[in-house]
Amino acid sequence: MSGAGAQPIDLVFRGVRVVRDRALIMAIVNRTKDSFYDQGSTFDLAPAQDAIHRAVANGADVIDIGGVRAEAGPEVTTAEEVDRIVPIVRWAHETYPELIISIDTWRAEVGDAACAAGAHLINDSWASAEPELIDVAAAHGAGYICTHTGEQAPRSVPFQHHYDDVVATVVKETTRLAELAVSKGIPREGILIDPTWGILYGKDTGYNVALLGGIRTFVETGWPLLVAISNKDFIGEILDADLGDRVAGTLAATAYAANEGAAMFRVHEVRESRHVVEMIATINGIRPPSRTFQWTG
Repeated sequence: MSGAGAQPIDLVFRGVRVVRDRALIMAIVNRTKDSFYDQGSTFDLAPAQDAIHRAVANGADVIDIGGVRAEAGPEVTTAEEVDRIVPIVRWAHETYPELIISIDTWRAEVGDAACAAGAHLINDSWASAEPELIDVAAAHGAGYICTHTGEQAPRSVPFQHHYDDVVATVVKETTRLAELAVSKGIPREGILIDPTWGILYGKDTGYNVALLGGIRTFVETGWPLLVAISNKDFIGEILDADLGDRVAGTLAATAYAANEGAAMFRVHEVRESRHVVEMIATINGIRPPSRTFQWTG
């Protein structure tokens, strides 16, 4: 018997149909100097290219390229973000024509330049803080990820939020944004919703756990669900684990979310995450084993 929401994946980004018998894996590649996880190791162009080579070799379906750290910090201008994003997008599109390229940004100008260079999907990391970004996605026929940030401004210092029912609130806001995206002309089959876990978006440990436990509710909306929890602080808080010791917790949560029917996972550990979603899909009867034991004699 399959998991409660487990199902094959069928999504379309700028005319490229992505059909899989398990959840998709989105690899994180940050062209930033101060990423919380890699501390700027892929800021320069060559290391970023190497990271994409590794991600593809390890089975990534999507590459998510970011040019600005989500946390508050030194200003990165729009021009600087474009300079960080566009060359690697163009290179990735030319090098791997079948690879889906996502852009993690909230700025319409950046999204437009990235799509012109070959990006397929806009990961609107601050919940339509620049509403024109939806119009950019529509103009290019790109996919769009609907996030929830509790109306915080991009890269602002997080403040405490209070929710009577955090799952219901986040479902309402992300699906509202998804319907708005459709009304603006973004193809329905290229839209995902993301509850946007993390203290950066005003969600404390209890709220983050509640959102994980409510994954089935998000799946039952009918909108494909993106889960972006890789090595986040709340996993460390649950396990009393430092940054370098959160992989097991991340993969455990990944297995749970995959079994509940999440469509895509934004991850640092590509190979390990793909193995998790393949195992879950096979256990649920929607993916055949890669190889099977054959009796001889």
